[in-house]
Amino acid sequence: MKITQAVFGVFHHFALAREMERRGHLQKIYSTWPWARLKREGIVREKVETFPWLHTPETILNRTGLLPRRLSDDLGVQNALRFDDWTYRRIPEDTDALIAIAGAALKTGQIVQQRGGQFICDRGSTHQRYQEQLVSDEYRRWGVNLPVSDIRDTLREEEIYAVADAVTVPSSFALQSYLEMGVPRGKLHVIPYGAELRELRMPADAPQRSSKNGFHIVFAGAVSLRKGVPYLLQAFAQLKVPGKKLRLAGYIDPDIKQVLGRLPTDDVEILGPLPRPQLIALMHASDVLVLPSIEDGFGLVMAEAMACGCAIISSTNTGGSDLYTDGVEGYIVPIRDPKALADRLQQLVENRDLLARMRRAAKAKVAQIGGWSDYGDRWASLLQELTGKG
Repeated sequence: MKITQAVFGVFHHFALAREMERRGHLQKIYSTWPWARLKREGIVREKVETFPWLHTPETILNRTGLLPRRLSDDLGVQNALRFDDWTYRRIPEDTDALIAIAGAALKTGQIVQQRGGQFICDRGSTHQRYQEQLVSDEYRRWGVNLPVSDIRDTLREEEIYAVADAVTVPSSFALQSYLEMGVPRGKLHVIPYGAELRELRMPADAPQRSSKNGFHIVFAGAVSLRKGVPYLLQAFAQLKVPGKKLRLAGYIDPDIKQVLGRLPTDDVEILGPLPRPQLIALMHASDVLVLPSIEDGFGLVMAEAMACGCAIISSTNTGGSDLYTDGVEGYIVPIRDPKALADRLQQLVENRDLLARMRRAAKAKVAQIGGWSDYGDRWASLLQELTGKG
């Protein structure tokens, strides 16, 4: 098989590209980030082509807070369109399948189809329209007056869902969202993400976790309303234990900035984005990772935290039920329910033997995932089914 990929930035697509390359299938991977950033991803330069002219400056300006939302939306739309034009002119004629991250490669996917190949849309979250509905409701609950998304992006994604030969998602929760939005079941395929377990080993300088000193909780991801952070803060405030600490690691979304002043933040550290070694060390030093997302296609950070020995508490809308068992490696709670979250945390505070068992079970469970190799095997099987080639 000859496989080409297209992705905005990196996401999990370079992990997939490494698996395709290892199996001898990768033709090219196209990205909107520059080679200076992509060279660390382990794919030879000859197979990586980049179109960084819009996405890279947009990303930099967004991080500085200097880019107005409307201009950011316009740049995002133009990046998707121009990237598609660019890949359309370059994709090899003998490509058997194009795997494109959602929102990318509409024209390019269609030319692959016209040449007899397969076009696969790979989406890391729920259906775009479903996601918008959940997050819009969250904005209303907190009185946040910000646009959730750009209608131009939504319409483009829905056109891609309709045109693509297959749509891949990482969890049963994401799958259900597509079914509810009317996408045929036969077009949908669930392929859960892997995790690179070797890099998650405890660093030599990592602070040691102590079951006798306080209770340390970590959240990793965008600190935002979509990730359910307000409910975590409310639950943490109810937690009764000396020396408790909640650390939030990740980009601070503008939507949460409008809400933080109304929320309890005692004993909370808002760290911002962390270099990966620091994040891994933080997970090793924590008792529990909490991911209370309102919408999350699959919280890969859960598997990473489990590999670091954290028990997990996640919402029903994270894909957690595909990864671990409620009551064994951690707990699964309803969305928007700080009381349920606080009750589960308090239970672990008061029963340290239970916490220790869950941490051990989490580490054992995630070892069964098999890293990204199993992910690559599932993709190879699907691609063989779609293309009829080995």
